[in-house]
Amino acid sequence: MAHDRIWDEARRELAGLPGGRGLNIAHEAVDRHAAGPRRDHVALRCHRRDGRVEALTYAELAAATDRFTHVLAGLGVGPGDRVATLLGPGVEHQVAVLGTLKAGAVACPLFASFGPEPVRERTARAAARVLVTTPGLHRRKVAPVRPRLPRLEHVLLVDGGGPAGTTDAGDGAVALTRLLAEAPADWTIPPTDPGAEALVHFTSGTTGTPKGAVHVHEAVVAHRATAAWALGLGPEDVFWCTADPGWVTGTSYGVVAPLAHGATNVVLEGRADPARWCGTLASAGVTVWYTSPTALRLLARAGDDLLRGHDLGRLRLVASVGEPLDADLAAWARRALGAPVVDTWWQTETGGIMVATPLDGTAPAGSLGRPLPGVEAAVLALGDDGRAVVRDGRVRPVEGPGIEGELALRAGWPSMFRTYLGDEARYGACFAGGWYLTGDLVRRDADGWLWFVGRADDVINTAGHLVGPVEVEGVLRRHPAVAEAAAFGVPDPVAGEAVAAAVVPAPGAEPGDALRAELLAHARRHLGPGVAPRTVDFVTELPRTESGKIVRRALRAAGVPSTPPTTGGAAMTPDRRDRPAAGGEAR
Repeated sequence: MAHDRIWDEARRELAGLPGGRGLNIAHEAVDRHAAGPRRDHVALRCHRRDGRVEALTYAELAAATDRFTHVLAGLGVGPGDRVATLLGPGVEHQVAVLGTLKAGAVACPLFASFGPEPVRERTARAAARVLVTTPGLHRRKVAPVRPRLPRLEHVLLVDGGGPAGTTDAGDGAVALTRLLAEAPADWTIPPTDPGAEALVHFTSGTTGTPKGAVHVHEAVVAHRATAAWALGLGPEDVFWCTADPGWVTGTSYGVVAPLAHGATNVVLEGRADPARWCGTLASAGVTVWYTSPTALRLLARAGDDLLRGHDLGRLRLVASVGEPLDADLAAWARRALGAPVVDTWWQTETGGIMVATPLDGTAPAGSLGRPLPGVEAAVLALGDDGRAVVRDGRVRPVEGPGIEGELALRAGWPSMFRTYLGDEARYGACFAGGWYLTGDLVRRDADGWLWFVGRADDVINTAGHLVGPVEVEGVLRRHPAVAEAAAFGVPDPVAGEAVAAAVVPAPGAEPGDALRAELLAHARRHLGPGVAPRTVDFVTELPRTESGKIVRRALRAAGVPSTPPTTGGAAMTPDRRDRPAAGGEAR
């Protein structure tokens, strides 16, 4: 089919394992470059938390990953076995993931800010035989639940020190440093079927239990193709993705895509702030920065003086992921960072970018863009429950522009997830009539641009009208007294649901009745009385998933007080420690 040409072209650009032995992500990301003219090109540039910068060439990265693979082989780990990583950004995470893939084993990145129980649940669901983590994370988050992980045979501690096979951690956890030093650097990747399991990414589990989305080695086709089309990525770029390695973005574009292009991949160790972001962009000479609207808002809040103190002259593109990028924030980023700004849409399940605003800047401000070449999208008619209508296994696209519906993608792209671990029924429910149902509501305008409305679960049905929270939140954030906003539905005896909002005041703004009245009037003026919130509550923080997304269902459950407090409100965030500094799970 014509829409498959982009994938066919990307396949031709990849090397494949020598001797026609299949396709392996790690070979395309590391070994083929190490065996060619890019062997001495810098593959990883890691900015350590202590200020040191560590650089590894492709040849050095190949050797490091070979050694890790030999360690796994010595533990009896081979094709199909699962290896979990509980690590922050750093060389160690990159080596562990790529070394696992070289073994034909399956990498399962976990979010390092998870507490012990989420770590246990995901490690158990993955049936991981090996877990790679740090001594500190092991002590706090693994050791307390290790007795309840009978299938976890080995815990490997990075920078653990001490002789091989012994650490101060107890319960069988061993230091990795000595094991790596004694391992040879001559691994030959076994034959790898493109459809073999390669990665398991867990969603944040905002509804129900976390879902383990399974991806295969063929996903590298999409990683390479989408990075070139949506991010303009090439071999001479210095690329930085701020997403945490525990989320799909941190693997698809934080590990695989830049290395598959032979580019230099920047990694920032430890938690960051706007000053450290700016310093990294400048000192590394980043040319393409893939980050989140949350990070851009924090930069904007820090002020232009911070940016003026750093030379960002090499930055040629800023790309956004994880949540909608509103037009005002994109305009600020273009001006302040001096580079074009594009938005991208995709999900854990899609494995790669599916929709993006073009690099030529032709997309209208605030839109999602259009489907990438090779991606066929449709907007499906909705039922009363706000989800696509499925009858006899068939769906119906909407007729005409401007009608809201559920975004669907024609199944079959290379990075499409292949199942949910242990839940085929849940996986099957994601598809109908050959389409993957995303659960996101959009509308398509007369020119073919897609506009995000919200998650189907978050859309507010007020008097028969579907209101997307994103539009309401965007208007509220334009008010100078608002730092963050979330819109959600609350029960209403007449309309069914009424639009409500929770607002985090900007620094210096005084929450109270006067500001509340001002915000309600501001919203009615820009949205109209049928869409504007009827009530506004002031909170100190919004509830978020581990990947930073607003949990509107928590706000719905709490409701909005009929007489909200006039001097602020209670924090609505379940646990600050589970929030990343930037980036996160693709929306």
